[in-house]
Amino acid sequence: MTARIDHLVVAAATLDEGVAWCEATLGVTPGPGGEHPLMGTHNRLLRIATVDYPRAYLEIIAPQAGRAPQDSRRRWFDLDEPAVRASLAADGPRLLHFVASVPDLAAALAQLTALEVDRGEAVAATRMTARGLLSWQISLRPDGQRLMQGVLPTLIQWGDVHPASGLAESGVTLQGLTLSHPQAQALRPVLAALDLQGVAVNEGAPNVCALLHTPKGRVKLASEGL
Repeated sequence: MTARIDHLVVAAATLDEGVAWCEATLGVTPGPGGEHPLMGTHNRLLRIATVDYPRAYLEIIAPQAGRAPQDSRRRWFDLDEPAVRASLAADGPRLLHFVASVPDLAAALAQLTALEVDRGEAVAATRMTARGLLSWQISLRPDGQRLMQGVLPTLIQWGDVHPASGLAESGVTLQGLTLSHPQAQALRPVLAALDLQGVAVNEGAPNVCALLHTPKGRVKLASEGL
C-alpha cells in the first residue's frame, strides 16, 4: 500500500469567490471542473504536479446553490459544519483539507479500521467532463467529517482516468506539504500504515500547510484554525 498526495482542497462559500481567490492569491485562473450530484457541490481545478507529486492538483470546491447531498448525507470535507461555513463567509476561501490516492481503497480502509480509525466507507462517485465520465471511489463518513481537524487525509481510488491528465500546465507547482497536530505521535502510525509519501509531520496546532511555487512567488496555504 503506497498512498500519494492526490489533491489539495480549497473551500469557498461560492465557486465565483474561489476563482477570484485563486487569481488574486496564486496569479492564475483555475481550469474547468464539474458538478458532484452526490454531494451538491461543484469545483474548478488547477494542475500543481511535479516530479515529487506527479498527479497533484488543487481543487476549489463550493456548495452548489439549490443542490443538496443525496441520501441525507452531509457534504464532504466538513463543508456543512457551521464553523467552516462561517469562516468561509467571513474570511473567504482557504485551504481546508487534502486527499491521498491509494491503489486499493478497501484494503486501505481495512488497515485504518485495524488501527481504530473510522475513515468511513468506500463510496462510488462520478462527474461528467468534456473528455468523458470521471469515476472514483472515495472514503466518506455520513457526518462528512475530515477527522483530526483535516490533517488525516480523505482517501480516493480513481478509475481508468485521472483528472490531472486532462489539466494544462498552470505555472503553479506543489513544493511540499507539512502536517501538524498535537497528537502527531498518534498520526504517524496511521500515515505509515498507508505509506503516505511526500509529507512531513510535526507536533503543533492542527494544520495542513502547503508550499506552492506560483507566478506570484512562493505562497503558503494553511488550514490552521479549521
